[in-house]
Amino acid sequence: MIAIEGERMGNKTLALADVASHVESGMTIGIGGWGSRRKPMALVRQLLRSDVTDLTVVSFGGPDVGLLCAAGKVRRVIYGFVSLDSIPLDPHFRAAREQHGLPVTEYDEGMFVAALRAGASRLSFLPTRAGLESDVLRRNPELRTVASPYDDEVYVAVPGIRLDVALIHLNRADAQGNGQYLGPDPYFDDVLAMAADRCLLSVEKIVDTAELTATAPPQSLLISRLFVHHVVEARNGAHFTSCEPDYRRDEAFQRHYARSAADPDAWRTFTEEFLTGDEDQYQAAVKSLRTLEGAPA
Repeated sequence: MIAIEGERMGNKTLALADVASHVESGMTIGIGGWGSRRKPMALVRQLLRSDVTDLTVVSFGGPDVGLLCAAGKVRRVIYGFVSLDSIPLDPHFRAAREQHGLPVTEYDEGMFVAALRAGASRLSFLPTRAGLESDVLRRNPELRTVASPYDDEVYVAVPGIRLDVALIHLNRADAQGNGQYLGPDPYFDDVLAMAADRCLLSVEKIVDTAELTATAPPQSLLISRLFVHHVVEARNGAHFTSCEPDYRRDEAFQRHYARSAADPDAWRTFTEEFLTGDEDQYQAAVKSLRTLEGAPA
C-alpha cells in the first residue's frame, strides 16, 4: 500500500534536456511570467534548440515571444502585450509584426485573463466588460457580445483558451510539483497551469516538501502538484528576465539582446555565442560576458 501511494504521489522531476520532447509542432503553448519578469527562459531556450515549429504562443509576452519569433517557431501569438518592461517593445516581435505579417490575436489584458480563466474552467467563454466600446472588438471581429439573462447588461464573450502545454518558472518546488513563488507577484501562472493539458514547471531549486513552508507562508504555494506534470531544476532559469528575490533582471544583457536584434550580423553573433550550445554553455557565456564588461560574475 505504501508503494502504491508513493507511486501515485510521484517524483515528477525532469531533466532540462528532455523538455522539448514534451512539445510538438503545431501545439498551443502558454508561457508564464509577465513581460521581462520571471519568464521560463531555460525552457524556452530548449525549444529554440529543438526542431519544434508552427506554435501558437499564448503569453503576457517578453523575450520569450521575441526569441521564438526570431527562430521561426511561431505560427500565431495570442497576447495582452509583448514588452521588455525597461525596453518598451521586443524588437523581434515587432519585426515579425511589421515585416513578416505574423498573425496575432491582440486582447485587452482583462480579456486575455478572462480567456485563460475560461480555459481553466473548461468553459467555452466568459463574459467581461473589458474591451467594450474599444478597438479591440474592431481588431477581433470574430468576438461576440452576450446579453445577461438577469438584466440589460451586455458583455464581451471572450472565448476560452485551452493550452496543450504551459511553461512556467517559479522560485522553488518539491519533487511532486508543488510550486512556490517568493517574489512580489504571482502574475497568472496558476491560471496558465490550470488551463493546460500538461504543465512543465522550472524552478531555481527543488527542495523537500517541508522546506516549502518552513520560512514562507502557505499562500506562497502558488501551484498545486495536481496541475504539474514535470518539474525541472534550472538555476538562473529565468535569465535574463527577473526572478525576485533570487535575482533581478539583467538589464545589461537585455540591452545587448535588443541591440543585437537590430542588425542581422550582430544577431548571428549573438545566436552563435548564446543560443547554439546547451544551457550550461549559455550560462557560461553569460558569465564570461559579465566578466568582460567588468560586472560581478
